[in-house]
Amino acid sequence: MDLQDTIRTYRLFSGSYDFFFGPVFHPGRKEAVRVANDRPGQRILEVGVGTGLSLPYFRPDSHVVGIDVSAEMLAKAKRRTERLALRHVEGLHLMDAENLSFPDNSFDAVLALYVASVVPDPARFAAEMRRVCIPGGTIVVVNHFTSENPLVRFMEKRLAALARHIGFHADFPFEGFQQASRLSIREVRPSNLFGYWKLLRCVNDKPASRPA
Repeated sequence: MDLQDTIRTYRLFSGSYDFFFGPVFHPGRKEAVRVANDRPGQRILEVGVGTGLSLPYFRPDSHVVGIDVSAEMLAKAKRRTERLALRHVEGLHLMDAENLSFPDNSFDAVLALYVASVVPDPARFAAEMRRVCIPGGTIVVVNHFTSENPLVRFMEKRLAALARHIGFHADFPFEGFQQASRLSIREVRPSNLFGYWKLLRCVNDKPASRPA
């Protein structure tokens, strides 16, 4: 899967993203923010902030930074931040999730909502989250994973080749992501409609570092 495919897809759907992926994914967004943003004064990174649908749910005493690879999506997030006067949002940056420009241990918590299956290299993506999160900090991932239902799993596998061309892993096994990401997953709970998505609450007990 190529990063440019993902960028083209988000450019195409940026105008309609909130309509199609807003309300149906709101439960996962709200719960993920609640889990990660559980203390006052936290500095939090949202990887793949998109159009900023999650930003209103953060505590007003938090310090939130969002990054996304899509300039079109970020432009909508910035307009949302200004319109709602979200003073806890410190910055929104155009940035690749696999190559974050932040120093090690920059954030108390990191969230990635509906992002893990659209990055080209999930292992590198997770390593960057671990690197910029403090030791013992919280990492929350919400994503779809390959269904345990045989019929749904068959359809996901059939769609996998097509999905890759629009920047999406349709066949995305949980066990593979768990092993590749090296995230210390402490809790897995169903999320959103029919529990098809999963919320992963992780503790960053093995922070990554970039080689010198």
